[in-house]
Amino acid sequence: MFQFFKRVKTYVGSELNAALDKAEDPVKLLDQFMREMEADIRDAETAVAKQIANEKMLKKKFDDANEMAEKRQQQAVQAIEAGNEDLARRALEDKKIHADQAESMRTAYEQAAQDAKALREKLDEMKQEYQQMKVKKDSLKARAESAKTRTKMNRAMSSIGGDESRKGFERMEEKVMQFEAEAETSEDLRSSSRSLDDELNALKSTSAVDDELAALKKKLGKE
Repeated sequence: MFQFFKRVKTYVGSELNAALDKAEDPVKLLDQFMREMEADIRDAETAVAKQIANEKMLKKKFDDANEMAEKRQQQAVQAIEAGNEDLARRALEDKKIHADQAESMRTAYEQAAQDAKALREKLDEMKQEYQQMKVKKDSLKARAESAKTRTKMNRAMSSIGGDESRKGFERMEEKVMQFEAEAETSEDLRSSSRSLDDELNALKSTSAVDDELAALKKKLGKE
């Protein structure tokens, strides 16, 4: 369990770049690593709780056996004082059994207590490492998001001022100039294609205006 947690931490620290080289999303990877670490911590907490329960159980058995050994000792004394040597012998025999059990339980209890302490220390280390990784994850996520944003902006800016855009505008400008040239050409063709009748009619229209102007001047005595 603790080794797996260490393996996950090592993977985060030493193989993240390899994962990124495969074009994997670093934010998703970091979230996945944190979830795995959280699961390891929960497993560790369960193991520590079981070990503490085992320690308490062994401690109780040790206390019970020790109390019974002391009780049989007192009962043996009482039996001697009452002149019942056989009962005193039996009490001392049972005392030895409980004393042996107490010694066995004491050894097991002390070992369980040491194991529980070691597991609690490991669990504390895991939680500290998790908090450190969480802070680092938040920082890396922010950096990753910033890098994504800069990349998008750079791509957008490069596309705006790129060769393709410039060539596109140049083609559009050429097309507009072509339309303007065609319009001018059509006007020239229209002027050159005016018929003789058009010119005479225009002349006639001009003469009519001149005649009307002369009549008006005569009427007003301005000639």
